[in-house]
Amino acid sequence: MAPFRFHTADLDALESGALYWAAERLLCVSDLHLGKSERIARRGGALLPPYDTRETLDRLSAEIARHDPATVICLGDSFDDLDALDRLAEAARRHLLTLMAGRRWIWIEGNHDPGPTDLGGEHLFEASINSLTFRHVAEPGTPPGEVSGHYHPKASLTLRGRRVSSACFLSDATRLILPAFGAYTGGLKVSDPAVSNLMMPEACVRLTRAPQHAIPLRLVA
Repeated sequence: MAPFRFHTADLDALESGALYWAAERLLCVSDLHLGKSERIARRGGALLPPYDTRETLDRLSAEIARHDPATVICLGDSFDDLDALDRLAEAARRHLLTLMAGRRWIWIEGNHDPGPTDLGGEHLFEASINSLTFRHVAEPGTPPGEVSGHYHPKASLTLRGRRVSSACFLSDATRLILPAFGAYTGGLKVSDPAVSNLMMPEACVRLTRAPQHAIPLRLVA
């Protein structure tokens, strides 16, 4: 767990890639991509072991058990496509409904899952809670306090002669971009212009593996 201050909020960057906001009892995860292995196989791609949905939900269940959030925000691309939701195994559907029970659950629209689901919860393009605004894709010129996902940021750096690569949280004074939470998700290097051009010069990363302190973006690849 890596506590840090963003805009006016005291947040925790969790090793799992989730974000926790204790003052609001709010857990946020991005890019679950549930059903990715099924979607790839359906479209004639490689046959991946079909355990990604179970693994992702197990990890989400562990964070919910640990923090008991009153609100959960899924920050878009929760399903790899809308057909993946329709083909979700009954055991996975029951697991997800159990996690949702008794708490506010917000589905933010993503580019993979732009429509509402039949699982309940709230279905929003974006959500503003206190001082923060949660949306799937970072918007240029946004006011401070934006929390987004979409890019699956990852970073590499050399520590004691050893190269370390990790998914990461990426932030500056205006925006915070979360890593992907899903089990079978890849990542985009924070040095890629699609990501780095969004950020201010003083931006920093926090790895989902040690060390989790703020590392200047200019020092990682």
